[in-house]
Amino acid sequence: MHEHKPRKQSGNLEKIALIGNPNVGKSVIFGLLTGKYVTVSNYPGTTVEITQGNISLNGKRLLLIDTPGVNSLIPMSEDEKVTRDILLSEAPSTVVQVGDAKNLKRTLLITLQLSEMGFPMVLDLNMIDEAMDRGISIDIESLKNMLGINVISTIAPQRKGIKELREAIPSPKCPTTRINYNPVIEDYIGKISKLLPSTSISQRSLSVMILSEDESLRDWLKVNIKENTLSEIERLRDECKLKFRDSVGYLINKTRIEAAEEIASRVIKKVGPEGGKLLNFIGRISMHPVYGIPVLLAVLYGFYEFVGVFGAGTLVDLVEENIFNSYINPAATKVVKLLIPIELLQELLVGEYGLITVALTYAIAIILPITVTFFIAFALLEDSGYLPRLAIMSNRIFNIIGLNGKAVLPMVLGLGCGTMAVMTSRILETKRDRIITTFLLALAIPCSAQLGVILGMLGALSLKATIVWVSSILIVLFISGFLASKIVSGERTEFFLEIPPIRIPNLMNIVVKTIGRVEWYLKEAVPLFILGTFILFALHKFNLLIFLERITSPVIVNLLGLPAKTAEAFILGFLRRDYGAAGLFTMAQEGLLTPVQSIVSLVTITLFIPCLANFFMIIKERGITTALWIIAIVFPTAFLFGGLLNWILRYFNISL
Repeated sequence: MHEHKPRKQSGNLEKIALIGNPNVGKSVIFGLLTGKYVTVSNYPGTTVEITQGNISLNGKRLLLIDTPGVNSLIPMSEDEKVTRDILLSEAPSTVVQVGDAKNLKRTLLITLQLSEMGFPMVLDLNMIDEAMDRGISIDIESLKNMLGINVISTIAPQRKGIKELREAIPSPKCPTTRINYNPVIEDYIGKISKLLPSTSISQRSLSVMILSEDESLRDWLKVNIKENTLSEIERLRDECKLKFRDSVGYLINKTRIEAAEEIASRVIKKVGPEGGKLLNFIGRISMHPVYGIPVLLAVLYGFYEFVGVFGAGTLVDLVEENIFNSYINPAATKVVKLLIPIELLQELLVGEYGLITVALTYAIAIILPITVTFFIAFALLEDSGYLPRLAIMSNRIFNIIGLNGKAVLPMVLGLGCGTMAVMTSRILETKRDRIITTFLLALAIPCSAQLGVILGMLGALSLKATIVWVSSILIVLFISGFLASKIVSGERTEFFLEIPPIRIPNLMNIVVKTIGRVEWYLKEAVPLFILGTFILFALHKFNLLIFLERITSPVIVNLLGLPAKTAEAFILGFLRRDYGAAGLFTMAQEGLLTPVQSIVSLVTITLFIPCLANFFMIIKERGITTALWIIAIVFPTAFLFGGLLNWILRYFNISL
């Protein structure tokens, strides 16, 4: 029996928590259960976003909470702590666990912890088709009997099993499985349990967390029990530690793994996978240290052609010139001048820095086509199973800068849009990794809009100039990353990544993912572009742009060896990154920059502080203090390295 008090529901709606490992299709299941009307907000005191939505079952409305992905309910990351805290404080009446059917052991590790907590639950084994592709067959009926709960199999992108899942949720059951730990550990679990208050999580489960030295639980304990009781609990924990050579947490986890393996071995039957030999071959060579490199180069070339050439070139030209500049902006200008007689408001909406003619044109006509193609390409890589292989191929390189291969994902995303990439750095396990990645994104990763202009400018120069630009950015990236890994506190995380099979992407899945991400872009990023343009408008009206140009000119002329007019490009580069590069492009076309000045200016503006929208996103994700520290380092780094490059090129009389 699990000893815990009945769950009281806060608010009007009964709560259901959606729990699961990362990358098991939990968010897709959430979307299919709730529909489109959801709310997204930060969990109190964190930067972790929680999605909630209403679900109607048997005529009854309930609140479904999509929790962050977890590998354990004894938290090792901020995401895992938030999920554990939701179970502890929100007291859901039901837990729906979404698991990966092809990795049943990992799924059962979470199931066993939820069982120990005493939650009524339903287990959804998702991606059952991928398990079958791998030759894995699961005896669902036997698993139901062993766990004592309803087990449903689903294929989320095809909506298979969703009806059965909806029917199972209203009648959850408490699992009948129980893990028996070492007798000494069991003795201390009993002693500590007697000292703990009744809550939504069983005292047994809380005791196991305490014995596993879950420090993240201490704040909750300090609030909910007396100081002398907490001291006694910690004394018992330390006393238990002394009785074992290995850590108690290790022994507890080892017992859980053995229990999960035992259950999995009794319900899994391996059969020969049907076909898929070519895909299996591609999957193997894509991770090979030698043969994987041509595959990687081919993928990156295809990525560049689709996003950089088709998205940033063809689509942007089509939307910007043929739609916005030809129809929308002229029509908007006429309507605004007709309906709004106040000149200041006219200028705000459709002027040189207008919210319609500049902000919306930039966000919708220029950036949206690039991000849509990027989202499609990213979804294809994600759905095909190649992204984890990309992380493996780049793991050794990222180890140099104190990160692991997972950091390649936001870095690649940063080549599309830095604002979006900062947000996706949440996939990294620790705050340290997220800070270093955000810093490197701000310093040395040009967004696609800026990169397109830079590549256009490099095209007019020599191959040597391009090599100098690429080499300069990579040198700064690796040196800065190496130094940051030594300065930013926190432990390095181990590289652990599940490798899914290579598969042909599902078209509907690509569409669903792309639509969801475009919706995010419109909600999260577009308002930041509007705010940035408004600030640009205010600076212009108060003549602060001219003032900024005047005070920055000495640095630009004396240190970088550039014309004074270049200051304007750097100011615009902060407000809108590609506009800064475009300003340099125009100067080069007019013959105002020599090849050496062109390269120095391009390297400096690439390393220059990120655009205003990106800066706001860094504040949102990392906090104002971290954002200011990043800017305080990036700004002088860009100009000092630009000055050093200018000196080297001129001192050694290098022609470009």
